[in-house]
Amino acid sequence: MTHRAPALGHVLESVLYTRDMASARTFFETVMGLTPFRADERFTSYPTGNTMLLLFQQGLTEETVHLPNDMGTIPPHDGTGRTHLGLAIAQDDLPAWEAHLAAHDIDIEGRSHWPGNSESLYFRDPDGHLLELVTPGLWPNY
Repeated sequence: MTHRAPALGHVLESVLYTRDMASARTFFETVMGLTPFRADERFTSYPTGNTMLLLFQQGLTEETVHLPNDMGTIPPHDGTGRTHLGLAIAQDDLPAWEAHLAAHDIDIEGRSHWPGNSESLYFRDPDGHLLELVTPGLWPNY
């Protein structure tokens, strides 16, 4: 007998690992305009639409985290290397984002013009992660 997986919703959390939490927080709060929801020396969480962007300090998540009040545990995890994160923006906001990135001396490394009139801008955060700002039409669900 074959079992079908239950339905999934959207991706709830996306994670980037950082070498320097202070620098990453400055970037995501100043350049990207995000407001932290929770933060400590180990991580920072930012609401982004219906998802959360989590920043974890490299090396501080390699042990099981025991949550207070018998709430449970979080298994060890960690990551290194440059990754990619795409962030949705409105088509009309693309010129404002270009000007905003230029005002913060952020180099745009690439641009893509996709079928369906979607566009992408690519740039890097302080850890070298490739960030992409994407206008609607790139994917069937966006």
